[in-house]
Amino acid sequence: MSHEVIMPALGMAQDSGQLLAWHKKPGEAVAAGDVLFEVETDKAAMEVEAQKEGYLTDVSAEAGSDVPVGQVIAMISETPEGSGKANPAPSPEKTADTAEPAPSGAEAGEDELPDGHQVIMPTLGMAQDTGLLVAWCKQPGEAVAADDILFEVETDKSTVEVNAGRGGFVAALLAEAGEEVPVGQAIAVISAQKPDKPITRKAAGSAASLAASETTPERQEKTETANTPAPSPEKTVAAETAPGGAGRVLASPKARRLALEQGLDLQRLADAGHPQPFHVKDLETLKALRAETPAASATAQRFEVRAEVKGTGFDDFASWARENSRQGDEAALLAGFAAASLGNLPSKVRVETMRQPKTYSASSLWLGQVEPADDEPEADLVVRDLRASRISSVQLDADRCPVISILRNGEDLTMVLEWTGDRLTAPQAIDLLSNFAGRMEQPLRHLL
Repeated sequence: MSHEVIMPALGMAQDSGQLLAWHKKPGEAVAAGDVLFEVETDKAAMEVEAQKEGYLTDVSAEAGSDVPVGQVIAMISETPEGSGKANPAPSPEKTADTAEPAPSGAEAGEDELPDGHQVIMPTLGMAQDTGLLVAWCKQPGEAVAADDILFEVETDKSTVEVNAGRGGFVAALLAEAGEEVPVGQAIAVISAQKPDKPITRKAAGSAASLAASETTPERQEKTETANTPAPSPEKTVAAETAPGGAGRVLASPKARRLALEQGLDLQRLADAGHPQPFHVKDLETLKALRAETPAASATAQRFEVRAEVKGTGFDDFASWARENSRQGDEAALLAGFAAASLGNLPSKVRVETMRQPKTYSASSLWLGQVEPADDEPEADLVVRDLRASRISSVQLDADRCPVISILRNGEDLTMVLEWTGDRLTAPQAIDLLSNFAGRMEQPLRHLL
């Protein structure tokens, strides 16, 4: 069966891409993963890989030409002769500015869609057929600028904030948070004039889901509640396998993100013997494990202390380190600061971000000697780097080692140290956070 090769969308403001070069010739055999062609937009250039094996046929776009997003530019066929489609037309469901026609009249039970720019579900990868709409960041009827974040979308590899791409007003939201939407399908309309009755509906466009939403405080509060993403087994994603393999906890990116947001430790599932890789549905099992924790662990009382510092010091230091030293790993810098602040060298520090956590070994105050740990030992300290997230609070499992969470607070940083009474004394905890906060605000003090 032939497979369509389309011009991908690298951004919501992108209407077309320039085909820089083909890496395969018509009739040439290709394997899944081979670089097929290069494409350039106004912001980026990327190599696009073939997602199926076969033969490149029916090439309809030449190098140097501008091609509308979503247009079919070639086929991967089972034979070198191809599918016989000399000039494939753009697939309606994948054309950049054209989504599936909205139900109208009797089918929709409401008016047709308002005039304006249709925002589509973007293509973040050639193997992507759908995207999970995580949340809307703008409400129906609300004014929006081109650079404003309009929504968040999740694929099998990442969660991305997508800009509106056009200025105006949100005239229609054509999908709800938590829905899987085909790539290229319209999910919103941005109009030049403020709409009298903005439209909201499910992606399926059923009559029951099509409704005109009034922008009253009650309606807005209801919409915001509905847009809050909740853990659900919507989509099984490929597990991330970290380098090193043995001893690592294997889990999908979405499961890791939700576990981090909810203060859950995936290691407990592994310790309990549950099969890996873990997915979103396994988080309910993990919550049950935490509820069944023996009451004896409650004897180690949980404590918390906070500090706030100016947020530019560490960012500037990390940029300098990338350009002028061999230590360009920002997570390794955080691990070095944390280990030195703990004052118990050598130390093992695990740095947790929205991606794969890493454990580092710090044997001295010299940041160049902070190295990734060869195995996965129990950490002496955990640093949660949540600066890139919207998380404003965290909660620590009582049986874990001390945790420092770094949260973005405008241009400043808030650091929260959580620990249990059997791990640190109050003076030790205060000294640890004071030293770490000082290093984050004035990194040069670490070198003195």
